[in-house]
Amino acid sequence: MLIHPDTAAVLAYLRELQDRLTDALEAVDSVARFREDGWDRGGERGLHGEGRSRILRDGAVFEQAGINFSHVSGERLPPSATAQRPELTGCGFEAMGVSLVVHPHNPYAPTSHANVRFFSATKGSAERVWWFGGGFDLTPYYGFEEDCIHWHCTARAACEPFGPEVHPRFKQDCDKYFFLKHRHEPRGIGGLFFDDLNAGGFDRCFALIRSVGDHFWPAYQPIIERRSHCLYGEREREFQLYRRGRYVEFNLVYDRGTLFGLQSGGRTESILMSLPPRVRWEYDWQPEPGSPEARLYDVFLKPRDWLTADSETLK
Repeated sequence: MLIHPDTAAVLAYLRELQDRLTDALEAVDSVARFREDGWDRGGERGLHGEGRSRILRDGAVFEQAGINFSHVSGERLPPSATAQRPELTGCGFEAMGVSLVVHPHNPYAPTSHANVRFFSATKGSAERVWWFGGGFDLTPYYGFEEDCIHWHCTARAACEPFGPEVHPRFKQDCDKYFFLKHRHEPRGIGGLFFDDLNAGGFDRCFALIRSVGDHFWPAYQPIIERRSHCLYGEREREFQLYRRGRYVEFNLVYDRGTLFGLQSGGRTESILMSLPPRVRWEYDWQPEPGSPEARLYDVFLKPRDWLTADSETLK
């Protein structure tokens, strides 16, 4: 078992994962292709590193999709990284990761996000501290029970080789993390979320984040293929744009990755690629009781165990 982290192996996996997800999304969209912007930070604002930002716009299926790879190091961890780990204040750091966000055209097709990342920090001559983080989550606008069950079954399968306690913990942490406190509602139906992962050593933790990264596409592909051809009209589109506002609010107010990127002096265009290209807000809007829009709030935007969902109660 490796005691010290093999960063070269992590970097190789992250680059390969970005390539694999790029190919998969282009195959589903069938029309648009990703634009790639390579970037390099040669010491600007104390930040070193490089990355590949890939953006797909106005495709047949995806209104916008982004897949970013980054590898950066700096002299001082930003506040968003030390809020949970105050003992690392003032530490130099190295961070690498892949982050994906997809915003489909069709309101019946959910937005989705995935991320796997690795951090390490050092303070003077002290021993290096490292940890992994990541997960994936789903944000539907019109919910479907079979989609939710499949999503969470695949999330559980990603965690199963690492012990029966892993999936329930990661699911609970996801429900807790992707919660808009100012709205008193979850962003979507959850999935997996973890941070500060280093228990059991590097080999185990690296295998776990590879499993999470590798299970994202099997979780999302059948859902996007089922829903991207559903018929919809202006009503559904307007509701999708309204609910996208919640996505924007979360990412700009709470998301640790967004805050870390902005506070550390990262590339702004790459950091904000997670935001949808079109969105709207409406003052004090409420769904009509009994409507499909109300059902999103009444049934799907509630933390629940989708693996034991009672289909009769959701019809």
